[in-house]
Amino acid sequence: METFAERLKELRTEKNLTQVELAKATNLSKSAISFWESGERTPNINAIIVLAKFFEVSADYLIGLED
Repeated sequence: METFAERLKELRTEKNLTQVELAKATNLSKSAISFWESGERTPNINAIIVLAKFFEVSADYLIGLED
């Protein structure tokens, strides 16, 4: 099962976005995205919702509960 960190990075790179570009597009911080992708920290529910909407995926998919 893929982790949130793996899914986030995969979705970001599929859209050919840098962490900075994703941060600007979602109004999240670049450092938070970096921490999440490295697995050092986990996002709060509000950030998960923002990312799920941006990537047009379910929150369950993003956090690895479904394929």
